[in-house]
Amino acid sequence: MLFKRERKFALNRGAEQIVGVKVDWNKLQKLALEEIEATLEELPKPLREQARTLPITFEKVPNTGLQADGIEVDTLGLFIGAEFADDGGAVLPPQIILFLQNLWNYAEGNAEVFCEEVRTTFLHELGHFFGLGESDLTDRGLD
Repeated sequence: MLFKRERKFALNRGAEQIVGVKVDWNKLQKLALEEIEATLEELPKPLREQARTLPITFEKVPNTGLQADGIEVDTLGLFIGAEFADDGGAVLPPQIILFLQNLWNYAEGNAEVFCEEVRTTFLHELGHFFGLGESDLTDRGLD
């Protein structure tokens, strides 16, 4: 599997204390979808049009297959596939995966912080789709 980039946090930040807390999955999905839609609307039209072609998947945490491929359990988001500017020779189509349980844990159960982190993580992974490297994203405050 081709993993371009991932955004993660360290479990030792105290988030492990909330890992076992029951979370309304539908609520997390609704909040995340609303935040992504609002974020897309703020993008310049050419970027927005390209970003809307990119599938976004929600998972709770990286599954065992992703973990076996080296994706850490505390990863917040992941971009998979070829960048927009690539020639299209990648095996997998590009997509973004957001790990909502990890984002909720990172936000320590605060809905406002969760939405901010969904936005930051989405823009971080979208930046990889558009060919930005880690230092470019850091310069833009999306690390």
